[in-house]
Amino acid sequence: MASPSSTKIDLDQVSYLLITGASRGIGQRMAIETARKVKPGSIVVLLARSASGLESTKAEILEVNPRITVITSSVDLANASKQLLEDIIEKSLAKTPTNNFGLAAVIHNVGTIGNVARKAIDMSDRQEWEEYFATNVFTVGVLNSCFLHKFKECAKKLVVNVTSKACLLPFNSMGFYCAGKAAREMYFRVLAAEEPDLVVLNYSPGPVDTDMTVDIQDRSNDEGIRSYFKGLRDDSTILTTQQTTEKFLSILEAGQFKSGDHVDYYD
Repeated sequence: MASPSSTKIDLDQVSYLLITGASRGIGQRMAIETARKVKPGSIVVLLARSASGLESTKAEILEVNPRITVITSSVDLANASKQLLEDIIEKSLAKTPTNNFGLAAVIHNVGTIGNVARKAIDMSDRQEWEEYFATNVFTVGVLNSCFLHKFKECAKKLVVNVTSKACLLPFNSMGFYCAGKAAREMYFRVLAAEEPDLVVLNYSPGPVDTDMTVDIQDRSNDEGIRSYFKGLRDDSTILTTQQTTEKFLSILEAGQFKSGDHVDYYD
């Protein structure tokens, strides 16, 4: 496993960044603030379903760093094939050799909450299970593999999994989310153990004011969960996307973690 000192990430170089779920929320803010730091000649690739949201993210990135290339691809990661994902990466490079980049980084931010109106005892719809894991686990693993094989010659490779405390603890009404986050994080922990030349970070952003937490607050079948998020909003202790992104970048730049670690905003 990589030593703590080798996990320090220098973004101030020519980099290739790929961010999923980049059209809104945490993914959008991570894309903007990470891209702000990279050098001219860098390529930033944004994936999400919403084409308009991606264009908004792209515009904000080019305002803060106009001398980089930003590419958007509207794709439904629930059913994206390996071939499609490989093609997106290949086309984004436009024949640029991968060893031109000092850093190749992928941020797996894509994530859905699942059906929070359903209790675990009632999660009997196989199609619902398959669709949830397709987006949140299966395609994440396939994309990650495509990315790492393409950038195997790059000197420094960073893999970020945006995870959650819900991969460690059960939360009522969030059976799909907890199960998906646990499976996904374990995959990345195995990756870190097998590939000591990679830097792998499982970053848990804390409770953040996003559409997802609004959805949980509105639709959860558990009164305690609904009250929890309402309370965070009522007393303004829920985090902003800017706050959690700043913490995320400080963790990368300090490098005080072992590859594969789960690092929470509040750690």
